[in-house]
Amino acid sequence: MNTTTTTTTKPVLFVLTSHGTKGGTGAATGYYLGEVTHPLAELQKGGLVVEFASIQGGEPPVDGLDLNDAINARFWQDAGFRHQIAHTQRLADVDPSKYSAIFFAGGHGAMWDFPQSAAVLRVTRSIYEAGGVVSAVCHGPAALVNVTLSDGTPLVAGKRMAAFTDSEEHAVQLEKVVPFLLARTLVERGALHQPAPDWNPQVVVDGRLVTGQNPQSASGVGAAMRDLLARA
Repeated sequence: MNTTTTTTTKPVLFVLTSHGTKGGTGAATGYYLGEVTHPLAELQKGGLVVEFASIQGGEPPVDGLDLNDAINARFWQDAGFRHQIAHTQRLADVDPSKYSAIFFAGGHGAMWDFPQSAAVLRVTRSIYEAGGVVSAVCHGPAALVNVTLSDGTPLVAGKRMAAFTDSEEHAVQLEKVVPFLLARTLVERGALHQPAPDWNPQVVVDGRLVTGQNPQSASGVGAAMRDLLARA
């Protein structure tokens, strides 16, 4: 996309799920469009460059394709954005030293392939230990449940976090479909989960970890990342 860069900060890497079905139901899923476009819009306001990767590379499956949402519509109609999304890097091929931050978009698909990806573990650890920002929204924090630092400590241990809540998962009646309950599992890894009432925006910043609870939190996560990177 033709955005003028006003900073020397290295690009931000957005990571999308490649998983397209909700467990054994056969129902379609993927990355949630608004959890990409809303943070992206906030980062672009700060002149930050964003590049895209997915677990398998190529064009990942999309969910939440709500084109009544003005920000979704603007990006979905942008040929540059569509080209980037259709040609994502395979995360295993990514050089993490190129990036100032990594962001994991949600969508239920993330629950299946993010936690199992060796590339997620490698790239996230590398960016974080190099002083970069790690961020995720909604089901995106599924990427963090198995990330450990070089000393073996879970990245999320002792960190204040937001993520899609167990209550919200019950509300959408997928608590028996997803492979695990996200908030509960993060707490088991030592995270200090900070829930807001269902479907309310909730963005939590703990050092260089930025997380959001649900789609309503996506813009706030992008703004918080932008502000952190502006101070870097």
